[in-house]
Amino acid sequence: MKRYIWLMVLCLIVCGCATGRHAVPATLLSDTRVLGLSDIRAFGGSPSDSFKKDFVRLLEQAEPGKPSFFDFGSTGTRTYSMIAISGGAANGAYGAGLLNGWSQHGSRPEFTVVTGISTGALIAPFAFLGREYDATLKEFYTRYSTKDIMRGRFPPGNSFASSRPMGRLIARYFDRELLAKIAAEYAKGRRLYVGTTNLDAQRLVIWDMGRIAALGTDEALALFRKILLASASIPIALPPVYLKVEAGGKWYDEMHVDGGVSKQLFFLYDVMQGFERAIKEKSIDLSRIKFSIYVIRNGYIDALWQEVPDNLVSIAKRTVDTMTNAQSVGDLFQVYAFTKLSKGDFNLAYIPATHIPQPRETFDPNEMRKLFDLGFAEAVQGYNWKKAPPGLEEMTGERK
Repeated sequence: MKRYIWLMVLCLIVCGCATGRHAVPATLLSDTRVLGLSDIRAFGGSPSDSFKKDFVRLLEQAEPGKPSFFDFGSTGTRTYSMIAISGGAANGAYGAGLLNGWSQHGSRPEFTVVTGISTGALIAPFAFLGREYDATLKEFYTRYSTKDIMRGRFPPGNSFASSRPMGRLIARYFDRELLAKIAAEYAKGRRLYVGTTNLDAQRLVIWDMGRIAALGTDEALALFRKILLASASIPIALPPVYLKVEAGGKWYDEMHVDGGVSKQLFFLYDVMQGFERAIKEKSIDLSRIKFSIYVIRNGYIDALWQEVPDNLVSIAKRTVDTMTNAQSVGDLFQVYAFTKLSKGDFNLAYIPATHIPQPRETFDPNEMRKLFDLGFAEAVQGYNWKKAPPGLEEMTGERK
């Protein structure tokens, strides 16, 4: 009898006490408003009229001789660069190093569109603002350890650790000055997007961070920070982030977690259905529009052999790593297919299999510095961008 009592106690400790929820009903998902607005986000997989109209308007304004986010060549062709930055937790140090080295090389473009998810969501605003924030990006990914990101708690409740330390870091680095600079770039026609996962809806949510920054209010700053925290909050390890939304004249709470639960990286193709038809209706010549998309995968592509200890934690961690890597390859192929169908230029960077990490903790600053240095060294001499996902380079003959 005693053993069953202890089992019940353990279940109560692990499960914790459920808190009251007032989730958005499925029938109202498409009618939600955040800060009173419906045009600051879109659900992945569903067309977004507001995002589509935004891009059509930008293309209409982009004409030779006019200020715009496009660069015009001698032939009048519009060209622009975009970047998608993946998840990867501590491996984000690699992407931070690569961006720094790319700046030092002198070939890093000003990105028209930047997307980020999970740790990539934290990198994305710095990447968006350019080399001015390279030193800040380096500090963010080489200075801090696990205790600065999360703190264990008992009983666990809805997670095994608290994300308050990470919330304080986000508040320190993402301040009013940074948001004002993002808002200024947004006004020029550049776009910054971050992805979270709405766990109730099982949907990727794409947030227009420049639009939020442009609001310039205390509420907008708080929302901006919450979105970043949510996108990097690995469920179970860290608690979900609740967002207050309005739908049908009532208030609800949405549960948001790590964007990497939905996708390891993303672009806008799945919310822009009907885009080509819309720009043809405006008589915009697509043949004069060229783009390059860069993808930074803060992780591995190749399978890495590792002897897995026979215990619950090690098996669980290895399983999640394996599933995440497989998911990232699928996401890469989607972006590649979109790029090729749109006649764009695809460029991929990822951590080489020759780098074998030996972290002593989840966020080990020594290992993160090594990853930063690796990314920096690869980029400072001119990064050898992969022109296709693994396995396709040989089949397609695509090389740099």
